[in-house]
Amino acid sequence: MSERLQKLIAQSGLCSRRKAEELLTAGRVTVDGVVASLGDKADPTVQTIAVDGAVLHLEEEKVYLMLHKPRGYVTTLSDEKGRKTAADLVSDCGVRVYPVGRLDMDSEGLLLFTNDGDFMQTLTHPKHQVDKRYEVTVTGELRNAAARLAAVEDLEGEPIIPAQVTLLKEGGGQALLQVIIHQGKNRQIRRMCAQVGLQVKRLRRVGEESLTLGDLPAGKWRYLTKEEIAALKGKETP
Repeated sequence: MSERLQKLIAQSGLCSRRKAEELLTAGRVTVDGVVASLGDKADPTVQTIAVDGAVLHLEEEKVYLMLHKPRGYVTTLSDEKGRKTAADLVSDCGVRVYPVGRLDMDSEGLLLFTNDGDFMQTLTHPKHQVDKRYEVTVTGELRNAAARLAAVEDLEGEPIIPAQVTLLKEGGGQALLQVIIHQGKNRQIRRMCAQVGLQVKRLRRVGEESLTLGDLPAGKWRYLTKEEIAALKGKETP
């Protein structure tokens, strides 16, 4: 049965429907070798759909998993510089999955992977304001560090939603802060800290919405439970 291409691309897990529409508009999608347009339909059972020349494979079963990303891994499927990728750590799950958002190479902690493009859109689109919780070890000017960080309302002139910041522990010239953000600006927490005179020594994502990293060892992954998936999908707009 023929369906709109942006829906099929999202179902493959490659990207969200919104991003798929951009790919179509840019002429990067073909059907049986012919460049497709936004609004076109195709039947994947009898036609070959490709994005940037790579044939699209529709995944029958949706997969949702959590990785404890260690430091030193980039959040990409491959890296032209030969660096270690987070995707390498989940390659044994049996299907091609994609990272939901990103963690900087020097950051660690909870990172979701899926082949469900619409689910990915739910968790990454700014309108859903998904809570992401971090534990951040900082040095520098520690007096009122939590309050100063929570007061940051813009990054280099770009407005942001203020973070919720709690001091967890302080001593030995450093502080451990819990930071909850609702956006995913590039290196947002590191830039916020630098703006108020704090240096980040360790940045670890420990939770996302109702999910917690728990005692999952670094470099290991696990499937999300049905209950965890349902709770996250509850963020979707009707």
